[in-house]
Amino acid sequence: MRKALLVAGFLCLAAGTASAASCGNTAKGFPTWLESFKRQAVASGISQRTVNAALSGVRYNTKVIRRDRSQRSFKLSFKKFLARRAPPSTIAIGKRRMRQHSTILDRVERRFGVPKEVIVAIWGLESGFGRYMGNIPVFSSLPTLAYDCRRSRFFTNELMSALRIADRGDMRISDMKGAWAGEIGQTQFLASSYERFAVDFDGNGRPNLVRSKPDVFASTANFLRQHGWRKGGDWSPGTANYGVLKQWNRAEVYRKTIAYMATALRR
Repeated sequence: MRKALLVAGFLCLAAGTASAASCGNTAKGFPTWLESFKRQAVASGISQRTVNAALSGVRYNTKVIRRDRSQRSFKLSFKKFLARRAPPSTIAIGKRRMRQHSTILDRVERRFGVPKEVIVAIWGLESGFGRYMGNIPVFSSLPTLAYDCRRSRFFTNELMSALRIADRGDMRISDMKGAWAGEIGQTQFLASSYERFAVDFDGNGRPNLVRSKPDVFASTANFLRQHGWRKGGDWSPGTANYGVLKQWNRAEVYRKTIAYMATALRR
């Protein structure tokens, strides 16, 4: 994935999408890559209208690349990470949010078998309980990362997923903003996870992980259930459910913090 140039042509992915004809590690080749990708997106079945609306005028985002290269927080010790991301003040807020949304959280727990404490811990860690979802347009971050050689195939797949979400009308393009890696909503779903696991739990016809807390909670629980969460099981390190948390975030310090915070919320 670090090669300066991939072989020209379409590279089929397991999900049925394809990566663009080339990648690059500087802004120089981005416009050419983007035009090639637009044609590929239309060929895959995404409407020309959506492709134009989402990708016209998009530029290489150097800030996104800098963030991708400087993920230092996951290298912290558990003690330091915990102090930064889940101090007592955050846990106290989490307990208040659990009481505030207890009715819907109880419904979600009954439906999906995932404890409300785990859902709220993830909610708090991912976006500060919905306060900090990120404001980078998904169709700025994802094209940049799809072009970048480091993880071109992975982010090309995410970009295709984001375009399908927009093409179906599940989200307005103007609402598709998030963190630097294209994560969307209050629990920061990647576009491919949004496609597969987002749930319309408020019954309005479409899942909305930005504005609808019922959808946020249910979708988070659905993700964990679909990855093998065992109802009634423990989530401490070494358990099967702790292993499921690896599908949420592969960083050991992050998973350990989810487990710690969830336990603290139950007390």
